[in-house]
Amino acid sequence: MTEYASDLLRLLSSRGYIHQLTDAHGLDALATKQIVPVYVGFDATAASLHVGNLVSIMLLRRVQQAGHKPIVIMGGGTTKIGDPSGKDEVRKLLDDDGINANIASIRRAFERLLTFGDGPTDAVMVNNDEWLSKLGYIELLRDVGRHFTINRMLTFDSVKLRLDREQPLTFLEFNYMILQAYDFLELSRRYGCRVQMGGSDQWGNIVNGVELTRRIDGTEVFGVTTPLITKADGTKMGKSVSGAVWLNEEQLPHYDYWQFWRNTDDRDVGRFLRLFTDLPLDEIAQLEALEGAAINEAKIVLANAATAMCRGDAAAIEAAETARRTFEEGDSGGSLPGITVTEPNILLVDALIALGFATSKGDARRLIKGGGARVNGEKIADESFSIAVGRETIRLSAGKKLHGTIVSDA
Repeated sequence: MTEYASDLLRLLSSRGYIHQLTDAHGLDALATKQIVPVYVGFDATAASLHVGNLVSIMLLRRVQQAGHKPIVIMGGGTTKIGDPSGKDEVRKLLDDDGINANIASIRRAFERLLTFGDGPTDAVMVNNDEWLSKLGYIELLRDVGRHFTINRMLTFDSVKLRLDREQPLTFLEFNYMILQAYDFLELSRRYGCRVQMGGSDQWGNIVNGVELTRRIDGTEVFGVTTPLITKADGTKMGKSVSGAVWLNEEQLPHYDYWQFWRNTDDRDVGRFLRLFTDLPLDEIAQLEALEGAAINEAKIVLANAATAMCRGDAAAIEAAETARRTFEEGDSGGSLPGITVTEPNILLVDALIALGFATSKGDARRLIKGGGARVNGEKIADESFSIAVGRETIRLSAGKKLHGTIVSDA
């Protein structure tokens, strides 16, 4: 592991956040001399960010913990364009009202993880629509566009992926990287921002901003990326069996959020504790050294800490207690995901799909056939089984980790 002089890079390195740096020595020296404003950008395409965005938010939390200033850029302007990075198709574009509503909703997650205010290390949130919407097209082409070559833009993975697959890449999206680079220039001028951070898929965009700011203003700025965060099984971070793992409780119940972390693969426990909690490194080392059934205790620590950080202490306690009752006492648990049915019966196949435990009827039948479906603790092997819904709450389980409830509205 590289030895750094600054608290900022030591913290990021020790917890596994650093993948690439544009100038490690220069940034390390700067961070030892002054408070460094650092930004990460987020698009506002939904009412909530999800766990796949969390490592970028945690970067800003670490920036603040190390005594520097986090800048959250909400892409009110760039969301109107669409970032092609990691995308296989053109994204649906939103209007101003939809984007602003999403930004207001997303802000609540940041307020749990960062301290906002007017102090030198307090976080600020800004909307890049403030400057992008005022750009004149001719001026942008003349002052900014001349610093970009089509040859180089075609080499970026985000562009090559779409072209190699012969999928459409709109002119709007092709301009996204120019606008993101311009963001860095504007933030350098407005806030003295010296660093952009982001995921490894943003490396090309970040380098563009570093070079544009140097060429136009002569200001030395830096870029940092994190490794691509995937789970040990190779699947993308931020997804679960039932869909995206949203940070806001309106999009995902506390129990489901807690359960996502509780279901972490044994091989990921230590890494996720370092990335997504504030637990001390020596304590994490002890937890990840646990073996066999004991590693489940480390997973509960991870679930409690990650949920408390993003949802609050009360949510973590509630979710952990629901899990305890569900697994130890067989209680249906009021915080479990649930469905309400209007008919006296529902097919088991349909119930599994409605709860998000299966993605299709075929998927549900395979689960039942494999012995993974239980109704009130009883294994059901009949693929055509119909659940009678009366006055009592029914508990439906898929495997050992997914549990939900069925109730009647009668």
